[in-house]
Amino acid sequence: MSSTLFILNEAPYGNERAYNALRLAGALSGKEGEQVRVFLMADAVACAKAGQKVPEGYYSIQVMLGKVLRKGEVGLCGTCMDARGMEESECLEGAKRGTLAQLAEWTTQADKVLVF
Repeated sequence: MSSTLFILNEAPYGNERAYNALRLAGALSGKEGEQVRVFLMADAVACAKAGQKVPEGYYSIQVMLGKVLRKGEVGLCGTCMDARGMEESECLEGAKRGTLAQLAEWTTQADKVLVF
């Protein structure tokens, strides 16, 4: 089994970094024998906010992250959540508050680490 860790730092909207990271993470999570983990840091913690409403025809980071959650794991930096006044109860189901220690563990376990 191959494992890939995605570390996202950018806000969900405003540029396309999160969009492109989650496009690739979603594509990889659909591959047989591939483990995908996503860790959200800084403004990227907002990617896991439930209830996102976007204009019709516009991509939804919530939907894209949900695709990853079906087969992979999503962690959020707890310190980053606190700094933005975000509670775990506001997050998509399956997205979990995490720690830097968890990120370190995921990093050592990953075959590839991609930072966006």
